Amino acid sequence: MEEPLKRKLKVKVTKVEPVTKTKYKVFLDDQFAFVLYKGELSQYGIRDGAELEEETRQKIWDEVIVKRARARAMHLLEDMDRTEAALREKLKQGLYPEAAIESAVQYVKSFHYIDDLRYAERFIESRKSVKSRKEIYALLRGKGVAIDKIETAFEECYQDDSEKAAIQQLIQKKRVNLSQPNPAEIQKLYGYLSRKGFRYEDIRQVIQNHNEKA
Repeated sequence: MEEPLKRKLKVKVTKVEPVTKTKYKVFLDDQFAFVLYKGELSQYGIRDGAELEEETRQKIWDEVIVKRARARAMHLLEDMDRTEAALREKLKQGLYPEAAIESAVQYVKSFHYIDDLRYAERFIESRKSVKSRKEIYALLRGKGVAIDKIETAFEECYQDDSEKAAIQQLIQKKRVNLSQPNPAEIQKLYGYLSRKGFRYEDIRQVIQNHNEKA
């Protein structure tokens, strides 16, 4: 006796909502599923109230959504270096589902196109001559870089006198004449550098060393 054919699982298209003139949000069983272009809606027979075979839904997911998310991630990284958090946010803004975002992130990671430690090191190297560690730390945390990666990057990029070199650069940029110091101007300089996150002792030493050399 033949076995009865297995009933294919189906999901219902409960809503097709326009995002632009050519892109549409597709809701399956009342849950947002993905975004498709107008031509793709026709190709896969997607319209309000239609039933979608699970096989078709999986095909759309694998061949359209995940593939598109990976391509978008690659394009975003070609445009500029990004942290993992920033890449995820850009993909989220593009209305990619969370699972597709995860797949895209793991895909670019497999090629080492995204590396938060490398990003942090480059970020620090490009800014340590004019910003304090405290400022750089806050900026990196704001970009979603993990604390352990920031600390490792600091260890790689900083020497003992890195902060003092930055202080010296900023003093030169402010055009403060330390050879003939004006007390009010020096006090203002201390305040400026302190607000930028430099330690009082480092500021004092830079100013003192300049005066000793003069």
